[in-house]
Amino acid sequence: MTSWAMPPGAIMNCPHQPPCPPASAPDCEAAHVVASHPEQGWSLLCNGVVVFEDTGDLLPDGRIITPHRDRLDLELVTSGSGRCAP
Repeated sequence: MTSWAMPPGAIMNCPHQPPCPPASAPDCEAAHVVASHPEQGWSLLCNGVVVFEDTGDLLPDGRIITPHRDRLDLELVTSGSGRCAP
């Protein structure tokens, strides 16, 4: 376990109203950012979830949610035929 990980079953005290969704909720990424490190590509949310710029997540219990970019975003990145092309 890393130094920032919460013990299993621990609950962060969310001061927001309405409270942020828990890490186990489908909308867990809607929680407030409490620590942002864009230079490193990650942010810590109020519910203990670490979100990465590639859209992957690390849950407080150590489980991983694989990157889940929108299909349209992937098409824009891989197509190479954008409006700004020379």
